[in-house]
Amino acid sequence: MHAMKKMFVILSKHLYLFAILALTVKTIGVMLVGFHLSFKSIEDVILLILAPLGSAIILALISNLVSKRWRPGTLFVVQLLATGVLYANLLYYRFYIDFVTLSVLLQLNNVGGLGPSTVELFSPFDLLLFIDLILIGFISFKKSKRSEIRYPQMKRYMQTAIIVVIATFGIGLYQHPHLLRTTYDRNLLVRSLGLYHYQLINVVHGIKGPFDRVLASKADAEDVEKLLYKHSDEKDASFGMAKGRNIVLISLESTQNFVINRKIDGKEITPFLNKLIKDSYYFNNIYDQTAQGKTSDAEFMIDTGLYPLPSGSVFVRRPNNTFQSLPRILKEESDYDSYVFHANDASFWNRDQVYESLGYKKFYSKPKYEVNEKNSVNYGLKDEAFLKQSVPYMKKLKEPYLAKLITLTNHFPFLLDEGDQQIEPAATKVGVVNRYIATVGYEDKALSQFFKKLKDEGLYEDSIFIIYGDHYGISRKYESGIHELLDQEGTPLEHLSLQQVPVIIHVPGQKGKTIQTMGGEVDIRATLMHLLGVSNENYPSFSRNLFDRKSSSPVVFRDGSMVTEDYAYLDHVCYKRSSKEEVSVKSCEPYLEEAREQLHISDKVIMEDLLRFIGD
Repeated sequence: MHAMKKMFVILSKHLYLFAILALTVKTIGVMLVGFHLSFKSIEDVILLILAPLGSAIILALISNLVSKRWRPGTLFVVQLLATGVLYANLLYYRFYIDFVTLSVLLQLNNVGGLGPSTVELFSPFDLLLFIDLILIGFISFKKSKRSEIRYPQMKRYMQTAIIVVIATFGIGLYQHPHLLRTTYDRNLLVRSLGLYHYQLINVVHGIKGPFDRVLASKADAEDVEKLLYKHSDEKDASFGMAKGRNIVLISLESTQNFVINRKIDGKEITPFLNKLIKDSYYFNNIYDQTAQGKTSDAEFMIDTGLYPLPSGSVFVRRPNNTFQSLPRILKEESDYDSYVFHANDASFWNRDQVYESLGYKKFYSKPKYEVNEKNSVNYGLKDEAFLKQSVPYMKKLKEPYLAKLITLTNHFPFLLDEGDQQIEPAATKVGVVNRYIATVGYEDKALSQFFKKLKDEGLYEDSIFIIYGDHYGISRKYESGIHELLDQEGTPLEHLSLQQVPVIIHVPGQKGKTIQTMGGEVDIRATLMHLLGVSNENYPSFSRNLFDRKSSSPVVFRDGSMVTEDYAYLDHVCYKRSSKEEVSVKSCEPYLEEAREQLHISDKVIMEDLLRFIGD
């Protein structure tokens, strides 16, 4: 008892120093253990210590801005908020392998995955992050202890904080000159400048956003338009192949390419899709390029040929922008009307507002469907019921039309009634992966029934079907289960391969072909337009026709990573794909510069709404 009293006396006297050291130590711990960030040089180790230390000093000093009476309580509140930011990022990172941004917080109701399964993200060790708060709270709110607190000398502490922060930014920029230009590379930003400085930079960008549009001009638009990719279609046999056909665009929730032609205990996971690709153009080398907007990002890329935003979703942040969208192009070129079918709330991802801006004629959302407890699971209406109920609406559409259908059942945490299982869950050590196999199998059966229904109703022969996985389903947190399933070692290049999503273009009456051209989801738009006989040259974007896309052109990811036929740049390491060995970053630099330019231009077009000036 005496020892404990003595300890509290010491803590009371040095409460501010304890708060600073506690926040610094637990932040370093989370960086190392929770974020798994790599530190490869002495400079990295120095930044690992300096970055949280400078932030912790400044945060502690905030309490000195109030009267002496309120300082201990304010210190506790500040420490609590800082810990809250740290823990929120830890939970978010465990699932998304990403960091929370201001835009994500503003659209939290759209962040799938953290709702029904948040408990899966907790760890008993998380309690260690809150021990200091208990001690600080006890001292701050106990009168007898408050009188013993020694308050810091503001000037000396502030001078120390300024020196530490300047050193942090100096070393960070010395190591990575592009650091503040590539703020979308959140892993690098957090590793170099620290979590709290990153959050501050993110808030500044969030505040700055609305002013970007106000200050933009037609001259800015003309400069950017020259840099957008202009694709000249080669008039090969595939050009115009599907001209005038109805377009059925099917978004497969969380579907990764590794499930295609894959068997579990001798049984196919996707028997229908495996059969369909024999009579389809099957693109088996296409990468997920979505960011924090997930499904809405995939939709946005296909509709506009631009990349998603680095933070948040375009659907939420820029819903009223002017875009050269696919529905508007098809309306202008061939008098198509475009429709969306998705049995979810119309306001989710702000779809009700965005679809109107993009030129969709009507959105068939949840109120148009019969949704009850029996035909629902996880996030809503099961795929079988959704697709079946969509057919009568499709039958009434004026031809030619574009009908986009967004499935839902194969959504994390991959829940499914036992009676709906077409294939037994896998038997890996990771439950999420085991359930995923079952929900993908169910999705495949729903598609099979949908195609049969379309044939029965006479809606099949005159259509072209574009079926694509919208984004990864199994995050890096659970990826060990897939490595076990596929007998992989779990290398960075194997992680890259798991970012591939299936893209299947089925044109009834045409022979099938597997096309190994490397590309990304953004390229679906140009490919579809090519098949419809619409020249991409008139609608510049970053989308490339997959029938003649050059393998030397990098597939660009939203965090600044990229992959080409020869090289891959992942987690700030350049790999030669043929040998799977690390090589000098200089080998990747030409492609990285192209990636940086593309992302910069795309962000500028979106944030400044530059396409409103085009054609004026």
